[in-house]
Amino acid sequence: MLVLITYDVSTVSIAGQKRLRKVSKVCQNYGQRVQNSVFECIVDSAQFTALKFELESIIDKNQDSLRFYQLGNNYKTKVEHIGVKESINIEDPLIF
Repeated sequence: MLVLITYDVSTVSIAGQKRLRKVSKVCQNYGQRVQNSVFECIVDSAQFTALKFELESIIDKNQDSLRFYQLGNNYKTKVEHIGVKESINIEDPLIF
């Protein structure tokens, strides 16, 4: 299934800046960055559970936020891209 993850991490402190880098790194392990704080991830239900657990253990729930949009398996009809940065097929191999 395709999951869209968005996050907002407070970076007013050194600890917040470290959390931001950790959140970004975890998201990169599961998917593709499509905008600064937005990732598209193709995961199964077990991977999604693990991803949520990892991210929840990093953020400070009093300062940061995470949003998960589950677009399912038929996501190709639900995603439309307009503008710069041509869309990529995140199911294609990363190495050509």
